[in-house]
Amino acid sequence: FAWMMLTLVCAMLCVSACVASCPLRCECSEAQRTVHCASAAISSDASSLILTANAIHRLDHSAFSGLQNVTHLNLSSNGIMEIGSHAFSSLLALRSLILNNNQLVLIHPEAFSVPGSPLQELSLRSSLYNYSSLTDLITALRWGELTNLLHLDLSSNRLVLLPPGMFAPLPNLQHLHLRNNSLVAIYNSTFSGIEQLLELDLTGNAFRTISDEGLRELERLGRVRLLLGQNPYACTCEAQEFANWLNSSKVRVDDVDGLYCEFPASLRGASLRGISAQGLGCYGNVPEEITDLSLQTSYVFLGLVLGFVGMVFLFVVYLNRKGIKKWITEIYEACRDVLEGYHYRYEIDSDPRLGHVSHWLADIIN
Repeated sequence: FAWMMLTLVCAMLCVSACVASCPLRCECSEAQRTVHCASAAISSDASSLILTANAIHRLDHSAFSGLQNVTHLNLSSNGIMEIGSHAFSSLLALRSLILNNNQLVLIHPEAFSVPGSPLQELSLRSSLYNYSSLTDLITALRWGELTNLLHLDLSSNRLVLLPPGMFAPLPNLQHLHLRNNSLVAIYNSTFSGIEQLLELDLTGNAFRTISDEGLRELERLGRVRLLLGQNPYACTCEAQEFANWLNSSKVRVDDVDGLYCEFPASLRGASLRGISAQGLGCYGNVPEEITDLSLQTSYVFLGLVLGFVGMVFLFVVYLNRKGIKKWITEIYEACRDVLEGYHYRYEIDSDPRLGHVSHWLADIIN
């Protein structure tokens, strides 16, 4: 490998007790089952490989050739900026891939493609450089055929928005960690396609409340274990529906007793699930029956107004019936004169004999 010339920190937990025979130019710790090597060949029997704190800026398709038995690969804190196409395709048994604390700028659409789709855990905590990296990741998740992925960690990536259907290519996902981002809202279809989800961690984001649309999306997840703590919740009238949902939803919010108001200052530290419409100075939700009655009353009032206007119009017409009749008669006679003139002209033009007479009279007049 190109990076084998660099100082590597390798920890190999082999299927057999490979620490018993320490490789040349390596320091081994049997208690911790770690191997610290410098420019040494990695055993092809290694099942767990940890390469951290190096300067590996790019991973290409030949980076891990010959390591078919590796099931756990940790590449944290290496300053990785680019993952090329099929970078891990030679790791046929890879189940866990840890890429935390890197600076991913470019992720190829087939970066995570591994024959047989063995990957079950993917961790990208604090690794996405900017929003374009998120766009690349969405494409890579779609093209990677990660149908067996169970754990996905996208914590601490400054994410503000999750596009609808982003996780749909991961039908068996069970654990999704989105803590310590900047998420402000949940929309319809944000978590579509992951009906097997068991845990959703939204701790430490920027939620001030969760809208009705977001609550319906969370409710659709059903049996999920939800974490919503450490968000700056605003206890205003708009939060009443959220508070009611916390007290009645079938979704299990594990840290519900740790959800506190951040705004306004007068309610800071108050339990979110304990707020009420009266405590917030709100009138609460208007009952549906009252809303329907108000609507019906509006329709009746509109009908009365239109009826009154119609009666006034008919009364005015009645009072001016003679003038209206005279006006209609005059218009009728004027129209009749015009039509008779057109008819007479048509008869003259259609009879050749009368046509000559009309021309003769015109010449005499001239």
